[in-house]
Order: sequence, then C-alpha cells, then structure tokens
Amino acid sequence: MLENHKLERLNALAAKKKSENISSEELEELKGLREAYLKNFRSSFRKQVENTKVIDPEGKDVTPKKLKRIQQNKNNKN
Repeated sequence: MLENHKLERLNALAAKKKSENISSEELEELKGLREAYLKNFRSSFRKQVENTKVIDPEGKDVTPKKLKRIQQNKNNKN
C-alpha cells in the first residue's frame, strides 16, 4: 500500500500542476509517485479479482475457467 504521505504529496503535486507551472524536479517526482500508485492499484485489483468466485442466480459456480486455473495454480504454490 502506498504510504499516506506519498499519496498526499502526489495529490499536492497534481493540484499544483493544474493551477501553476511546476519545476522539472517536481514533474519527475510526480511521475514516480504516479507509477508507484498505479503499481499498487494494479496489484491490489489483481489480488481482488483472483479471489473472486462468480455465482449465478441459481446458485451455480460460473467462475470463468481462466480465473479458476489462476486460483488453482495459486493454491498449488502455497
């Protein structure tokens, strides 16, 4: 998870960029923070999807086969 102070800095730099010019150093810092944020977001989202089970209204498991394979491979590694 991205630390709170880094998220606050990301938001501050993004707001500053919208309202005024920012230095090249700040722009590089903003890019790095965005990359860290996106990496964290993608990882969290992937974990959430990999732990999802899809059930239809009749109560049958209709989880896509590809997702079931990923889940089985993950369980076999543990």
